[in-house]
Amino acid sequence: MKHDENADIQLLWPTPMLRKKFKQHELINSKLAELFYQHMREDNQQSTPVYASSDDLLMRYNNDALNQLFSFISESVFQVASTLNGDVWKHCVSKKMNMNVVGAWFQIQNGYGFHETHNHGNCSWSGVYYVQVDDDETRMKNKELGELNGVTRFYGHHMDLIGGGYMDSGNHYMQSTSFDSKPEEGVLCIFPSHLKHTALPYIGEKDRIIISFNAQIHGEQGDELYDYSFT
Repeated sequence: MKHDENADIQLLWPTPMLRKKFKQHELINSKLAELFYQHMREDNQQSTPVYASSDDLLMRYNNDALNQLFSFISESVFQVASTLNGDVWKHCVSKKMNMNVVGAWFQIQNGYGFHETHNHGNCSWSGVYYVQVDDDETRMKNKELGELNGVTRFYGHHMDLIGGGYMDSGNHYMQSTSFDSKPEEGVLCIFPSHLKHTALPYIGEKDRIIISFNAQIHGEQGDELYDYSFT
C-alpha cells in the first residue's frame, strides 16, 4: 500500500479491521439480550462485574435472532478474508473456501468490569458484536471513564517494541499504539485473531452485552497453496 502523499513510500503490513452495522439490529438485539439474561439466570453463578458464557453458543441454541446475526457475521468475515486473500486464493489447490465459526460466546459487563489484554488462538479471524450498551451521550457522562467507558481497545504490533526503544522526532508516528472501537449497538468489529485487545472498564445504566466469536477458513481440499507439481 502506497502513502497517499508520496508514492515512493510503501506502507508495509497494514492491520486490517472491518467495522460495520447490522441493518436489522433493532429487530434482534432485544431478543438476544433476553436469551442471554435467561442463560445467565439458569447458570446460577455468583453475580460478578463480568459474566461470560461458554463458547458453545451456536451448538446450545437454535435461535432465530442468533441465526440471523451469524448469517451477517459469516458474510462479513468472508468479505474481509476474500478481499485480503483473493490474489493468494487463486493459487490454492482448493477453488472453494468454507468459513466456520469454531467458537461463539456472550459477555455481560457492568460495575467497572473489564477484560484483560489477550488475543485468540486456533483461528484466523475473531470479532465482537455489540448487543446492548448505553448510547454515547450517557456512556461518556461517567466522570472517571469518560469516552473510554466500555470501549474495545486494540494494540498495534509495535507496542511491545517501543517501551525500551529510542524515540525522537523522527519516529513520533510510532507513538500511536492503539485503536479504540467504541461500543455501539448493532456494530460488528472483525479483526485478525492474533491482535492483542482488551475490553476497558464499563459502568452504565444498561449492561454492556457483547457476542464474541472465532472463525476459521479452509479450502474444501485443504489449505495448500500449490499442488505437488508446484504449477
